[in-house]
Amino acid sequence: MDNFLILERLDRLERLLIANKEVLTFEETCDYTDISRSYLYKLTAAGNIPHSKPNGKLIFFERKKIVRWLLQNERKSIGEIETIADPVR
Repeated sequence: MDNFLILERLDRLERLLIANKEVLTFEETCDYTDISRSYLYKLTAAGNIPHSKPNGKLIFFERKKIVRWLLQNERKSIGEIETIADPVR
């Protein structure tokens, strides 16, 4: 098997394992969200992303809260807007 293909499959397996964890480390959250380390540090420092620092040093993230945070500010599709508007007419 080609080395690139093996590495790609390993990466996919790592992502699947991370997706099943309830609590993510800082690095796992970067991988899970595809957010850079520097930007995630900025988000945590400003308190703009839900996180925990149980001992004041290491940062942890609850996967469910991260998913909710990622999906905030939802934009409705034109079809959804039309469905909502139809009963009003």
